[in-house]
Amino acid sequence: MGFISFAKEEFQVIKERDPAIKSPMEVLLYPTFRVMLSYRRAHRHYLKGHFFRARYISQRAARKTGIEIHPGAQIGRGFFIDHGSGVIIGETTIIGDNVTLYQGVTLGGTGKETGKRHPTLEDNVMVSAGAKILGSFTIGENSKIGAGSVVLEEVPANCTVVGVPGRIVKRDNQKVPRSDMDHVHLPDPVKEDITALQKANTALCNKVIDLEQKLKELEKQKG
Repeated sequence: MGFISFAKEEFQVIKERDPAIKSPMEVLLYPTFRVMLSYRRAHRHYLKGHFFRARYISQRAARKTGIEIHPGAQIGRGFFIDHGSGVIIGETTIIGDNVTLYQGVTLGGTGKETGKRHPTLEDNVMVSAGAKILGSFTIGENSKIGAGSVVLEEVPANCTVVGVPGRIVKRDNQKVPRSDMDHVHLPDPVKEDITALQKANTALCNKVIDLEQKLKELEKQKG
């Protein structure tokens, strides 16, 4: 893909997912555009076995953008990093099409594996700010990872994951991140559990009050 074609495709991707962009020229200023240019070059060198040259290009891009993408990672079409500072993508990461990452995301390993040691993100996955996905497993297509979540095991398709460690709180959400970029209004399993406990506690207290009242009435009758 030539530079002009790449720039046009990147502009369309950014325009779809970031309302802040106003003109095609602005795409040249986006860290995601600059780092992906460097990644494509570095990845070509990596595939040819020129590992030092590949790492040199990727490290220069990391210093300039704050986004570290290992040249060995495999990244599909329509990839977008919003803001991007602090994003880390490991060597054996595989990313499908139309994937979106926010700032502070880590796609890393556990440090104990060899071979394939980083996650695979299928098509249309969205990973919110500060989330960490650690290990060699798959995040299914159309899934969302909530901000600050730590995901340590496989996630099926069409799921929403939040929390530390990450918990699946919604399945079969058919909206895909490319058309739905809402990563704020996600389910809160802790809040839901607390609300359920509060309701159960209130019901139990009401029963105790009723029993106490009945007991007093019985005592009065005996007296």
